[in-house]
Amino acid sequence: MTIRIACLQLDIAFGDPAKNEQQAEQAVESAAKDGADIIVLPELWTTGYDLTRLDEIADEGAERAKALASRLAQTYGVHFVAGSVAKKTAAGVTNTMIVADRHGQIVGEYSKLHLFQLMDEHLYLQPGNEPGLFSLDGLPCAGVICYDIRFPEWIRAHALAGTEVLFVVAEWPLPRLHHWRTLLMARAIENQCYVVACNRAGRDPNNVFAGHSLVIDPWGEIIAEADEQPGILTASIDPSLIQDVRARIPVFADRRPHDYEEAAKKFFKTY
Repeated sequence: MTIRIACLQLDIAFGDPAKNEQQAEQAVESAAKDGADIIVLPELWTTGYDLTRLDEIADEGAERAKALASRLAQTYGVHFVAGSVAKKTAAGVTNTMIVADRHGQIVGEYSKLHLFQLMDEHLYLQPGNEPGLFSLDGLPCAGVICYDIRFPEWIRAHALAGTEVLFVVAEWPLPRLHHWRTLLMARAIENQCYVVACNRAGRDPNNVFAGHSLVIDPWGEIIAEADEQPGILTASIDPSLIQDVRARIPVFADRRPHDYEEAAKKFFKTY
């Protein structure tokens, strides 16, 4: 059985949650009418990187984003990986992904673990400390955010927990487009899973963003790729391919974690 994915590659209005919510609703409606089973939004899609104003515009407890994700998922009968939003908490603001299933239930919430210093995230955001695991109709999934893909050990931890489809939401800049594409293909190949990566388009006062949302299969082959313009990228994935790939090249069965740990103790200063 194939699953139709839609990545909403939006040009996010800087620091304007109301405008971005309206834009997202229209794009969700369009993708749902086109037959999407799972719809994905990019990173920080309500605010963009207007980090200096997060005290004013961050979403208290991400309650507004959760309510919107739940309503849209239930209205259109789609699973909704609702990108990430600036979530205001008592301890500070986190960059948090929200996932709703087709019944409107919030089934996933993940706060970005690795904060990107080149865009000042460490000055305005708090890191998460929980994994991004969730399930959609029994399909084991995980979600990570942008800079996280540079940390293969974090992605591998999710794969070892059973992940078959990895969702990546991002605001990845254009100057590092080559890294974006290469890292995503590598994460798909080494973890033998689908990678669904939704990036934003357009620009803000400080950055030009790459677009190029991607859907990649467990062989590392690109199924679909957007250009740099705003739009909706659609592709169909077949979860049965995952077990076929893992059976042909049994990477997980051939792992030697005990030896890795012993070598780390004997030969390496850090692991």
